[in-house]
Amino acid sequence: MAALLALISSGLWGAADYHAGNLSKKFPATAVLSVTQIIGLIFGVILATSTGSWGAQALGSNGYLLPGIAAGLCGYAGLICLYAGLATGRMGVVSPISAMSGVVPVLYAVIFLGERFNSLVTIGVIFALLGAFMASGPEVSQGLPLKPIVLALGAALGFGGALTFMAQGSESSALMTMVAMRGATFFISVAILLRLRGTGGMGKAQVPLLIFIGVADFSANLILGVATTKGLVSLAMVFGSLFPIMTALLAFKYLHERLHKVQYAGIISAVVGVAMIAAFQ
Repeated sequence: MAALLALISSGLWGAADYHAGNLSKKFPATAVLSVTQIIGLIFGVILATSTGSWGAQALGSNGYLLPGIAAGLCGYAGLICLYAGLATGRMGVVSPISAMSGVVPVLYAVIFLGERFNSLVTIGVIFALLGAFMASGPEVSQGLPLKPIVLALGAALGFGGALTFMAQGSESSALMTMVAMRGATFFISVAILLRLRGTGGMGKAQVPLLIFIGVADFSANLILGVATTKGLVSLAMVFGSLFPIMTALLAFKYLHERLHKVQYAGIISAVVGVAMIAAFQ
């Protein structure tokens, strides 16, 4: 169950990233991010109200509030690093490194939660994470400039920290952890929109797509949070980190972007890794 939920999460994440990336080619990326974050918060509040989740433990050693706030801020910091890195024009350097964010929660689960794998599952984990890296299309033929690498590492640490705090908060309530995440970044999003003096030119025509991105991104977080409560945190995070594959496949199908050989190898590697984990866990 945990593996299936995490794979669904990665699919939703990849789809949200694909559509957000397309919108960001026409409108300011910060505007797309801010609007979709606010939509995610609204969706989360509606879910929490309809399910009566407001009574979950907020504070204390197992509370959702502080981990949720930390996850939201870490995730935003990761996005800032990602956008700054992509602005350097070295997407083939920045995207693959940032896609390795799943390593952080895996290390957390192994070191602090005492989770362990058998040898074959360990090999599967390596194949899966390596597949996510290669599916992002790493490009090193022109060298490795320092600034994009540092920003990409910042993005990976930010996203990895967010995933780790999400897992912690989900022990109390996965849904309320995600609401706390969006609540923590609400004022940042509003401040960005005020600075842009609007939504960056987006109008009614973009509303359906913005709603999809906001709801899909929130749902991906929520489903992955639930997945961490149904099995090993580490393996759920590995499966949840495969979102670059969905993004690459959607770009291939709808934008007719040619996949590089390394991306095909990454997809195959990820499939092999997932199969090994599923077979030998």
